[in-house]
Amino acid sequence: MTTQISTGGHFEIGGDLRVARMGFGAMRLPMSRLDGPANDRDTGLKILRRAVELGVDHIDTAAFYYAQDGPAANEMIRAALAPYPDGLVIATKVGPYRGPGEPHPSGTIPASGLRAEVERNLRELGRDHLDLVYLRPGGMETPADESIGERFAVLAALREEGVIRHLGLSHVSAAQLAEAREIAPVAAIQNRFDVTRPQDVELLAVCEREVIAYAPYFPLGGFGIPDDERANAIAARHGATVPQVLLAGLLALSPVMLAIPGTGSPDHLEENLAAADVALTPDDLAELRG
Repeated sequence: MTTQISTGGHFEIGGDLRVARMGFGAMRLPMSRLDGPANDRDTGLKILRRAVELGVDHIDTAAFYYAQDGPAANEMIRAALAPYPDGLVIATKVGPYRGPGEPHPSGTIPASGLRAEVERNLRELGRDHLDLVYLRPGGMETPADESIGERFAVLAALREEGVIRHLGLSHVSAAQLAEAREIAPVAAIQNRFDVTRPQDVELLAVCEREVIAYAPYFPLGGFGIPDDERANAIAARHGATVPQVLLAGLLALSPVMLAIPGTGSPDHLEENLAAADVALTPDDLAELRG
Protein backbone atom coordinates (compact mmCIF):
# COMPACT_ATOMS: atom_id res chain seq x y z
CA MET A 1 0.00 0.00 0.00
CA THR A 2 1.30 3.48 -0.89
CA THR A 3 1.93 5.75 2.08
CA GLN A 4 0.11 9.07 1.91
CA ILE A 5 1.02 12.26 3.73
CA SER A 6 -1.70 14.40 5.29
CA THR A 7 -1.36 18.11 4.58
CA GLY A 8 -4.13 19.38 6.84
CA GLY A 9 -4.11 19.58 10.60
CA HIS A 10 -3.49 22.42 13.01
CA PHE A 11 -0.65 24.39 14.58
CA GLU A 12 -0.50 26.48 17.76
CA ILE A 13 1.07 29.86 16.99
CA GLY A 14 3.06 30.95 20.02
CA GLY A 15 1.89 27.82 21.81
CA ASP A 16 -1.65 29.06 22.35
CA LEU A 17 -3.27 30.28 19.11
CA ARG A 18 -4.57 27.11 17.47
CA VAL A 19 -5.17 27.54 13.73
CA ALA A 20 -5.80 25.31 10.76
CA ARG A 21 -2.61 25.03 8.73
CA MET A 22 -4.48 26.20 5.63
CA GLY A 23 -5.35 29.87 6.08
CA PHE A 24 -6.08 32.86 3.87
CA GLY A 25 -3.98 35.80 2.72
CA ALA A 26 -5.80 39.08 2.11
CA MET A 27 -3.29 40.78 -0.20
CA ARG A 28 -5.24 39.99 -3.38
CA LEU A 29 -8.64 41.00 -2.05
CA PRO A 30 -8.32 44.70 -3.01
CA MET A 31 -6.61 44.02 -6.35
CA SER A 32 -5.27 40.95 -8.10
CA ARG A 33 -2.17 42.71 -9.43
CA LEU A 34 0.13 45.24 -7.81
CA ASP A 35 -0.77 47.81 -10.47
CA GLY A 36 -4.53 47.25 -10.21
CA PRO A 37 -7.30 47.53 -11.22
CA ALA A 38 -9.35 47.38 -8.04
CA ASN A 39 -11.38 44.25 -7.39
CA ASP A 40 -15.07 44.30 -6.62
CA ARG A 41 -15.59 44.97 -2.91
CA ASP A 42 -18.78 42.90 -2.58
CA THR A 43 -17.04 39.89 -4.12
CA GLY A 44 -14.24 40.28 -1.60
CA LEU A 45 -16.71 40.32 1.28
CA LYS A 46 -18.30 37.13 -0.01
CA ILE A 47 -14.87 35.46 -0.28
CA LEU A 48 -14.03 36.32 3.33
CA ARG A 49 -17.34 35.04 4.66
CA ARG A 50 -17.08 31.87 2.61
CA ALA A 51 -13.51 31.27 3.78
CA VAL A 52 -14.63 31.33 7.41
CA GLU A 53 -17.61 29.09 6.58
CA LEU A 54 -15.15 26.58 5.13
CA GLY A 55 -13.06 26.54 8.30
CA VAL A 56 -10.45 29.24 7.77
CA ASP A 57 -9.44 30.63 11.17
CA HIS A 58 -6.17 32.38 10.24
CA ILE A 59 -6.26 35.48 8.02
CA ASP A 60 -3.12 37.40 7.08
CA THR A 61 -3.46 41.10 6.21
CA ALA A 62 -1.76 44.51 6.32
CA ALA A 63 -2.84 48.14 6.31
CA PHE A 64 -0.85 48.69 3.10
CA TYR A 65 -3.00 46.13 1.24
CA TYR A 66 -5.35 48.48 -0.59
CA ALA A 67 -6.26 49.53 -4.12
CA GLN A 68 -5.97 53.11 -5.30
CA ASP A 69 -9.52 54.51 -5.30
CA GLY A 70 -10.74 51.08 -4.25
CA PRO A 71 -11.19 48.76 -1.28
CA ALA A 72 -8.69 48.09 1.52
CA ALA A 73 -8.12 44.62 2.95
CA ASN A 74 -8.48 45.62 6.61
CA GLU A 75 -11.74 47.46 5.99
CA MET A 76 -13.12 44.51 4.04
CA ILE A 77 -12.19 42.06 6.79
CA ARG A 78 -13.99 44.17 9.38
CA ALA A 79 -17.06 44.70 7.19
CA ALA A 80 -17.34 41.01 6.33
CA LEU A 81 -16.52 39.37 9.64
CA ALA A 82 -17.05 41.72 12.60
CA PRO A 83 -18.14 40.92 15.21
CA TYR A 84 -15.41 38.35 14.80
CA PRO A 85 -16.12 34.69 15.53
CA ASP A 86 -14.34 33.10 18.47
CA GLY A 87 -11.06 31.53 17.48
CA LEU A 88 -10.43 33.66 14.39
CA VAL A 89 -6.76 34.71 14.32
CA ILE A 90 -5.89 37.84 12.35
CA ALA A 91 -2.24 38.50 11.60
CA THR A 92 -0.97 41.79 10.21
CA LYS A 93 2.34 43.38 9.20
CA VAL A 94 3.91 46.73 9.99
CA GLY A 95 7.08 48.37 8.77
CA PRO A 96 6.74 49.15 5.06
CA TYR A 97 5.72 52.63 3.98
CA ARG A 98 3.40 53.08 1.01
CA GLY A 99 2.96 56.65 -0.15
CA PRO A 100 -0.05 58.21 -1.91
CA GLY A 101 -0.38 56.93 -5.45
CA GLU A 102 2.24 54.21 -5.01
CA PRO A 103 1.20 50.70 -6.14
CA HIS A 104 3.34 49.02 -3.47
CA PRO A 105 5.49 49.99 -0.46
CA SER A 106 8.58 51.99 -1.36
CA GLY A 107 10.06 52.81 2.04
CA THR A 108 10.16 51.83 5.67
CA ILE A 109 8.53 53.34 8.75
CA PRO A 110 11.07 54.31 11.44
CA ALA A 111 10.89 52.92 14.96
CA SER A 112 9.19 56.13 16.10
CA GLY A 113 6.27 55.51 13.73
CA LEU A 114 5.55 51.86 14.43
CA ARG A 115 3.20 52.44 17.36
CA ALA A 116 1.00 54.63 15.18
CA GLU A 117 0.98 51.95 12.49
CA VAL A 118 -0.13 49.32 14.99
CA GLU A 119 -2.89 51.68 16.16
CA ARG A 120 -3.94 52.16 12.53
CA ASN A 121 -4.42 48.40 12.17
CA LEU A 122 -6.42 48.31 15.40
CA ARG A 123 -8.75 51.05 14.11
CA GLU A 124 -9.18 49.60 10.65
CA LEU A 125 -9.86 46.08 11.92
CA GLY A 126 -11.98 47.22 14.85
CA ARG A 127 -9.95 45.29 17.40
CA ASP A 128 -8.75 46.13 20.91
CA HIS A 129 -5.68 43.95 20.40
CA LEU A 130 -3.88 42.22 17.54
CA ASP A 131 -3.30 38.47 17.58
CA LEU A 132 -0.05 38.43 15.61
CA VAL A 133 2.00 41.33 14.27
CA TYR A 134 4.93 40.81 11.92
CA LEU A 135 7.72 43.35 11.71
CA ARG A 136 8.72 43.63 8.09
CA PRO A 137 11.87 45.72 8.46
CA GLY A 138 12.54 46.42 4.78
CA GLY A 139 10.92 46.54 1.37
CA MET A 140 11.01 43.50 -0.87
CA GLU A 141 14.36 42.53 0.61
CA THR A 142 16.04 43.31 3.94
CA PRO A 143 19.85 43.33 4.12
CA ALA A 144 20.76 40.22 6.11
CA ASP A 145 23.21 42.15 8.31
CA GLU A 146 20.90 45.07 9.13
CA SER A 147 19.98 45.42 12.80
CA ILE A 148 16.26 45.21 13.51
CA GLY A 149 16.52 45.47 17.30
CA GLU A 150 15.36 49.07 17.76
CA ARG A 151 12.22 48.56 15.71
CA PHE A 152 11.40 45.15 17.12
CA ALA A 153 11.72 46.57 20.63
CA VAL A 154 8.80 48.93 19.88
CA LEU A 155 6.55 45.98 19.09
CA ALA A 156 7.88 44.09 22.11
CA ALA A 157 6.78 46.99 24.32
CA LEU A 158 3.30 46.86 22.79
CA ARG A 159 3.23 43.15 23.51
CA GLU A 160 4.02 43.86 27.15
CA GLU A 161 1.13 46.37 27.20
CA GLY A 162 -1.26 43.70 25.89
CA VAL A 163 -1.88 45.45 22.57
CA ILE A 164 -0.20 42.61 20.66
CA ARG A 165 -0.46 38.96 21.65
CA HIS A 166 2.35 37.47 19.56
CA LEU A 167 5.20 38.87 17.45
CA GLY A 168 6.50 37.75 14.08
CA LEU A 169 9.15 38.72 11.53
CA SER A 170 9.05 38.98 7.74
CA HIS A 171 11.90 39.29 5.20
CA VAL A 172 14.56 38.37 7.75
CA SER A 173 17.68 36.25 8.09
CA ALA A 174 18.57 33.74 10.77
CA ALA A 175 20.83 36.36 12.38
CA GLN A 176 17.97 38.86 12.54
CA LEU A 177 15.69 36.23 14.05
CA ALA A 178 18.32 35.56 16.71
CA GLU A 179 18.66 39.30 17.42
CA ALA A 180 14.89 39.68 17.82
CA ARG A 181 14.62 36.66 20.13
CA GLU A 182 17.05 38.35 22.53
CA ILE A 183 14.38 41.05 22.93
CA ALA A 184 11.09 39.09 22.93
CA PRO A 185 9.69 35.73 21.79
CA VAL A 186 9.11 35.32 18.05
CA ALA A 187 6.06 33.21 17.22
CA ALA A 188 6.11 33.26 13.41
CA ILE A 189 8.23 33.93 10.34
CA GLN A 190 6.96 35.12 6.96
CA ASN A 191 9.60 34.92 4.24
CA ARG A 192 9.27 34.06 0.57
CA PHE A 193 9.06 30.33 -0.03
CA ASP A 194 7.35 27.91 -2.37
CA VAL A 195 8.14 24.29 -3.12
CA THR A 196 9.49 25.10 -6.58
CA ARG A 197 12.05 27.52 -5.09
CA PRO A 198 12.77 26.47 -1.47
CA GLN A 199 15.49 29.08 -0.91
CA ASP A 200 14.93 29.53 2.83
CA VAL A 201 15.51 25.97 4.07
CA GLU A 202 18.08 26.93 6.72
CA LEU A 203 15.73 29.36 8.45
CA LEU A 204 12.88 26.87 8.11
CA ALA A 205 15.06 24.37 9.98
CA VAL A 206 15.52 26.90 12.80
CA CYS A 207 11.76 27.37 12.97
CA GLU A 208 11.23 23.61 13.19
CA ARG A 209 13.76 23.28 15.99
CA GLU A 210 12.28 26.19 17.96
CA VAL A 211 8.62 25.43 17.07
CA ILE A 212 8.12 28.77 15.33
CA ALA A 213 5.39 28.99 12.70
CA TYR A 214 6.58 29.55 9.14
CA ALA A 215 3.87 31.18 7.01
CA PRO A 216 5.46 32.04 3.65
CA TYR A 217 4.10 34.69 1.35
CA PHE A 218 3.75 33.85 -2.35
CA PRO A 219 3.14 30.14 -1.58
CA LEU A 220 2.01 29.73 -5.19
CA GLY A 221 5.06 31.39 -6.68
CA GLY A 222 3.93 35.02 -6.76
CA PHE A 223 1.75 36.81 -9.29
CA GLY A 224 1.26 33.85 -11.60
CA ILE A 225 1.36 30.07 -11.10
CA PRO A 226 4.78 28.66 -12.07
CA ASP A 227 4.85 26.37 -15.10
CA ASP A 228 6.66 23.53 -13.37
CA GLU A 229 6.87 20.13 -15.08
CA ARG A 230 7.12 18.29 -11.76
CA ALA A 231 3.99 19.93 -10.34
CA ASN A 232 2.13 19.40 -13.62
CA ALA A 233 2.90 15.66 -13.59
CA ILE A 234 1.95 15.19 -9.94
CA ALA A 235 -1.30 17.12 -10.44
CA ALA A 236 -2.21 14.87 -13.36
CA ARG A 237 -1.59 11.74 -11.28
CA HIS A 238 -3.78 12.94 -8.41
CA GLY A 239 -6.55 14.54 -10.44
CA ALA A 240 -5.67 17.83 -8.75
CA THR A 241 -4.72 21.30 -9.96
CA VAL A 242 -1.16 22.61 -9.92
CA PRO A 243 -1.97 25.19 -7.19
CA GLN A 244 -3.37 22.37 -5.04
CA VAL A 245 -0.19 20.35 -5.49
CA LEU A 246 2.00 23.34 -4.63
CA LEU A 247 0.02 24.04 -1.46
CA ALA A 248 -0.16 20.37 -0.44
CA GLY A 249 3.57 20.04 -1.01
CA LEU A 250 4.25 23.10 1.09
CA LEU A 251 2.27 21.82 4.06
CA ALA A 252 3.75 18.35 3.77
CA LEU A 253 7.26 19.77 3.82
CA SER A 254 7.22 20.76 7.50
CA PRO A 255 4.90 20.54 10.52
CA VAL A 256 5.50 24.24 11.30
CA MET A 257 4.44 25.35 7.82
CA LEU A 258 1.26 27.41 7.48
CA ALA A 259 -0.19 28.21 4.06
CA ILE A 260 -1.88 31.56 3.45
CA PRO A 261 -2.84 31.59 -0.24
CA GLY A 262 -4.81 34.61 -1.31
CA THR A 263 -7.27 35.23 -4.11
CA GLY A 264 -9.90 37.60 -5.39
CA SER A 265 -11.86 34.72 -6.96
CA PRO A 266 -14.50 32.67 -5.10
CA ASP A 267 -13.69 29.65 -7.29
CA HIS A 268 -9.97 29.85 -6.53
CA LEU A 269 -10.76 30.10 -2.81
CA GLU A 270 -12.56 26.76 -2.89
CA GLU A 271 -9.77 25.23 -4.97
CA ASN A 272 -7.01 26.46 -2.64
CA LEU A 273 -8.70 25.28 0.54
CA ALA A 274 -9.35 21.85 -0.97
CA ALA A 275 -5.57 21.42 -1.22
CA ALA A 276 -5.54 20.53 2.48
CA ASP A 277 -7.18 17.23 1.49
CA VAL A 278 -4.66 16.36 -1.24
CA ALA A 279 -2.51 13.50 0.08
CA LEU A 280 0.90 13.33 -1.57
CA THR A 281 3.23 10.32 -1.38
CA PRO A 282 6.87 10.51 -0.31
CA ASP A 283 7.78 9.91 -3.97
CA ASP A 284 5.63 12.89 -4.97
CA LEU A 285 7.42 15.11 -2.46
CA ALA A 286 10.83 13.92 -3.54
CA GLU A 287 9.96 14.66 -7.15
CA LEU A 288 8.49 18.05 -6.31
CA ARG A 289 11.60 19.09 -4.40
CA GLY A 290 13.86 17.87 -7.18
